[in-house]
Amino acid sequence: MSNVPAVRTEVKQTTQEIIQLVSFELGGEEYGVDVLTVREIIRMPSITKMPNTHDYVGGIINLRGTVVPIISLRKRFGLCESECDNNSRILVMEVGNGMTGFVVDSVSEVIRIHSNEIQPPPSLVLSGGISQEFISGVFNHAERLLIIVDLGRLFSDNELEYIQEIQ
Repeated sequence: MSNVPAVRTEVKQTTQEIIQLVSFELGGEEYGVDVLTVREIIRMPSITKMPNTHDYVGGIINLRGTVVPIISLRKRFGLCESECDNNSRILVMEVGNGMTGFVVDSVSEVIRIHSNEIQPPPSLVLSGGISQEFISGVFNHAERLLIIVDLGRLFSDNELEYIQEIQ
């Protein structure tokens, strides 16, 4: 039996977390949201307009017995409104304590990326007049920039309360 201490060799593993993003288009730009936050993607149903709501609230829908408020991401992002077409979709997501639908121009694909491939958003974007904490980062995808957003952080606490009252 030897009195030489055993030498421990630790293998340092760099674990790169794989993130899956649902990519969608809005006003000619490509955005992505974490696939785990999306409950479902649906075609444009008939939307019931609600009186006296914020301009970005498109109305409500009945999704299998649940009232879901619908948010126009074009209006929320300050883009020109456009007519919905066959490519338009609603991303149904859990926001706050309920479900919320977000109207997008089209849904492209599910992208798998490594977390270390995401670059922080440019400081110019973060220092603008509009609060943009919902922009998580930017990813170079097939020679296009994909803006990664966290739609759960798109609203202030007061706005979240307001949206949940609509339900």
